[in-house]
Amino acid sequence: MIQVIDKSQCCGCTACVSVCPKQCISMKEDSEGFLYPTVDMKQCIDCGLCEQVCPMLHVNQSRKPLVVYAAKNPNELIRLQSSSGGMFTLLAEAVIDKGGVVFGARFNKNWEVVHDYTDNKEGLSVFRGSKYVQSKVGGCYKQVKRFLDMGREVMFTGTPCQIAGLKNYLRKDYENLLAVDVICHGVPSPKIWRIYLDEILARKGGTNSVLSHPIGEKMEINAIDFRSKSTGWNKYSFALTLSEAKAEGEKNTVLLSSVFTENPFMNAFLCNLSLRPSCYVCPFKAGRSLADITLGDFWGIENLLPDFDDDKGCSVILIYTDNGGKFCSGLFYDKYRVSYTDVLKKNGFMEISVPKHCNRDFFFRQLIKGKSFEQIWESCNSKAFVMRLHRLFYRKFGI
Repeated sequence: MIQVIDKSQCCGCTACVSVCPKQCISMKEDSEGFLYPTVDMKQCIDCGLCEQVCPMLHVNQSRKPLVVYAAKNPNELIRLQSSSGGMFTLLAEAVIDKGGVVFGARFNKNWEVVHDYTDNKEGLSVFRGSKYVQSKVGGCYKQVKRFLDMGREVMFTGTPCQIAGLKNYLRKDYENLLAVDVICHGVPSPKIWRIYLDEILARKGGTNSVLSHPIGEKMEINAIDFRSKSTGWNKYSFALTLSEAKAEGEKNTVLLSSVFTENPFMNAFLCNLSLRPSCYVCPFKAGRSLADITLGDFWGIENLLPDFDDDKGCSVILIYTDNGGKFCSGLFYDKYRVSYTDVLKKNGFMEISVPKHCNRDFFFRQLIKGKSFEQIWESCNSKAFVMRLHRLFYRKFGI
């Protein structure tokens, strides 16, 4: 049976939950807000299937892509609504044109990130754009298998660990499955995300020092964009659209936007403070997820192909399988063939895990105690705090 002793050895993919014949495994949230499998020992028959499908226990060999492109969706409106070059939408629309189903991550009514599916193009908008929170996969792996067994085309998009979990759960190759992962920095805690949003909504009157906008007393969230291109693709913004109820049903809409370098949630994410323990030792880098295609931002395109860069977003598309190549060959998009090493120069985390922030554990302990997100972020990121921590370790451990 599956047992999580070292939390860095569980990516939370839910393959074990999905495969269990007795349905005796459930995902429980720990104090940091990450989900881990828990086994009901009274129901478990010790069949071993959960261990057989665990991607952390069965790591694949690294792969190099067959071909790599710098790519852009020719529909500029779609590209502006997307985090990078809009290639997810182009792939997804082609699958739906074949009568297929597309799985991706969206917000639910509580602004949690969950996996879901659609079989129409109108439904793709909720999957568009990056969401820097670990999503809840729920029963999606079982739904994927059901559609595949019906003979329908399925495109499943997710993080490399989610793709690896799906592949292991299915336990065989399907020609009608297009598995697409993303170049992944790591996944922040859903609990951290909830705390951050709650703190924004809890502010009454006054001014938000980070977002520099007065907030009313009864505000609700209407939209969230982790990667707004209102300030450009390279210098993207984190944007929230809030509304305040007025008399006679009227609403006062407020846009709160800050460049990502000035936003505490984005800074905690990019500095590796808020990530899942397994993200620091991720075994799914370098093509090990077995995805057909990997999508991501082509950072550095302005140096490699300056005429191709317009600061509205450019994707890198890495094709790993014949299935992925065959699928992409039927698409119309703006592209340049590039080398893998060209992409790796500014996307090194395709092959290596991000380093754990020295204050990561302190960050979570303080949040668990109920301290303010922004105050903890500032203390964790201050040079003075880091120097004090280093002096403490020197006294105690001589390092």
